[in-house]
Amino acid sequence: MGDFDGVLAHAASRGWSMPRSASGGAEASDGFERVLLAAKAGAPWASAELWNAHAGAVAGFLRARGSAEPDDLTSEVFLAVFDRLDRFEGGAAEFRTFVFTIAYRRLVDELRRRARHPSIEEWADEADPRRAASAEDEAVGRIGDAAARAMLDGLPPDQRDVMVLRIIGDLTVEQVAEVLGKRAGAVKALQRRALTALRKKFPAGRTPSAASDDSGE
Repeated sequence: MGDFDGVLAHAASRGWSMPRSASGGAEASDGFERVLLAAKAGAPWASAELWNAHAGAVAGFLRARGSAEPDDLTSEVFLAVFDRLDRFEGGAAEFRTFVFTIAYRRLVDELRRRARHPSIEEWADEADPRRAASAEDEAVGRIGDAAARAMLDGLPPDQRDVMVLRIIGDLTVEQVAEVLGKRAGAVKALQRRALTALRKKFPAGRTPSAASDDSGE
């Protein structure tokens, strides 16, 4: 995962200070709102809570969508998150949407840069997509195994975005719609088409469970 110490050091350089009441991690038990207020005030433990709750899923999403340096990009995402934290208003669900919106935009920027300036990379065995999924991938993903991840890679980009945000990002349809700038109905349609395509690729007995559309339809 990314470098939280570096992100925290950047936050400190902006002059944030720890409030007297935020003296330890036990404060986080009071709920997201208290953690958020403490993080806005510069409490390192609160920033760590937000990082620990979201960075793994962000890195998993960036990795699944083809970021060349997902850990570094995760750090960049959280630098932006903490820079904009004083302007954020909302609860835990809105914060997750906020984080993934930044992550998605940073990913799009990276992919565009790589498309404009393609590079030839030397072969690295650890980069072989045929390798078994790492322990981290297995922990953050509910896709199952490396073969299923490869099937997601075969989807059109818009369907892949929806499925990876739903599965790895653990976002609702409405949250995915906000991240991608689409209507919820369009996200549901993309999800249905993706699931139909995936069912055709899975062998008998391995059909993926349909992700809920959060609407009861």
